[in-house]
Amino acid sequence: MANSMSFFLLLSLLAFAPLCLCHYNQEGYLYPQFYDYSCPQVQHIVKSVLAKYVAEQPRLAASILRLHFHDCFVKGCDASLLLDSSVNIISEKGSNPNRNSARGFEVVDAIKAELERKCPSTVSCADILTLAARDSVVLTGGPSWEVPLGRRDSLGASISGSNNNIPAPNNTFQTILTKFNLQGLDLVDLVALSGGHTIGNARCTTFKQRLYNQSGNGEPDSTLDQYYAATLRNRCPSSGGDQNLFFLDYATPYKFDNSYFTNLLAYKGLLSSDQVLFTMNQESAELVKLYAERNDIFFEQFAKSMIKMGNISPLTNSKGEIRENCRRINA
Repeated sequence: MANSMSFFLLLSLLAFAPLCLCHYNQEGYLYPQFYDYSCPQVQHIVKSVLAKYVAEQPRLAASILRLHFHDCFVKGCDASLLLDSSVNIISEKGSNPNRNSARGFEVVDAIKAELERKCPSTVSCADILTLAARDSVVLTGGPSWEVPLGRRDSLGASISGSNNNIPAPNNTFQTILTKFNLQGLDLVDLVALSGGHTIGNARCTTFKQRLYNQSGNGEPDSTLDQYYAATLRNRCPSSGGDQNLFFLDYATPYKFDNSYFTNLLAYKGLLSSDQVLFTMNQESAELVKLYAERNDIFFEQFAKSMIKMGNISPLTNSKGEIRENCRRINA
């Protein structure tokens, strides 16, 4: 009992520790005031353009959050995911995690176009995506945080990195944790950031094996609630329906809250990569319980972990460039 109390006290201290709002690497700093003089209206422009799109298509909030995650896990948070294919570039948009599922690029384009009108060649696509990810969370009822800024844009992409670095819906718990660790993120970050699945959708093809053949023996996943599984099978048949969409959080699909974690406690996590957080590791299971019970602690830790993820290998100072169009490099 004493050990359990100590563990929860530690988690509370971690969750409410002050947020680090600057990041130093060999090239320089990221800090929230980076554009205060060069483009003081940047945050207003990003949020206002994004808000118009999300009002028309609420699903886009989750799409933008996902783009940021998929960008940062490949070469760092450098907007490499936004590049289209060209003579010298094979776009990450065609990788297994992104093909037919990554969306929201037109929102970034619209934000960039407005910023180029107001502050030409000043704000990077990498910073736009990072700010838009934060604002997507806020617009759906989640926490806010100050975003360290000053990233520059990459001059290339890595489709192999996109295929290999991003956790997949069918990965084991240890594989997912290893992929997070390779980015400098720990188990607490893994569980908190997975809570981003409180909004958004997944295609039938990403969880179909759980319904019919989880372990290769023709049996459904034993860690999936049988009544929930029966509901899913109605629109996710064993043959066909692969592109049918399902809410990642069936309880409050458009609200950023902690119901994702209460779903896991009820064995109603949609993806295997979600449910294993509760079934395959004791430490992560305790975090799931904590966040399910305390929405405030989840929000605090999610903000901290988003800042940490946004600091993965940024390009600063003379590295990279400030793209005029997020889909292609300059010149």
